[in-house]
Amino acid sequence: MYTEHKEELKQVTDRIHYLRDILELSATEVAEKLGIPVSLYLDYETGKKDIPISVIYAVASIFGVDATDILTGEAPRMYDYTVTRKGQGIDIKRYEGYAFEALAHNYIGRNKEPMLVTIDPSDTPPELVSHGGQEFNFVIEGKIGVTIGKKTVTLEEGDCVYFDPKIMHGQFAIGGRAKFLTIIDKDS
Repeated sequence: MYTEHKEELKQVTDRIHYLRDILELSATEVAEKLGIPVSLYLDYETGKKDIPISVIYAVASIFGVDATDILTGEAPRMYDYTVTRKGQGIDIKRYEGYAFEALAHNYIGRNKEPMLVTIDPSDTPPELVSHGGQEFNFVIEGKIGVTIGKKTVTLEEGDCVYFDPKIMHGQFAIGGRAKFLTIIDKDS
């Protein structure tokens, strides 16, 4: 599974490098637009570090493509509606024990990104991230902790939180595997 994750990450980073190259953007220009050091951007682009999902979506926006293009190498195809059957979303594995399933990847021009997130318990705290838009998390099974800035809230099955994801944040499983639906509004 770890080898599969590394190969998937390499395909994503290869697509990012290819798009940056054909758009004639330097790594420095992209890093500045992301608001991160160029060394960190290059670690992401070369696969030395796992790319947070928020960075993938930000890079897609900078490049003027849908994140689905970067994640799968294929563009979304549906305008009026799209159906994603149970278990048929795009699996996105960015960190050990933390898996996303993109649920609306085939809809063109979407301004919200719904994903099913499965988290395994970990001995290390989550890597905190920030991104634009607004975010909603709804717990489907288990219990999660959501750190938002200096505050951590505990959510159980059926609980939800809506927050400003520009604030550093991260989620973690409490007492066993947990699943939650996250919806990120990318246009706010």
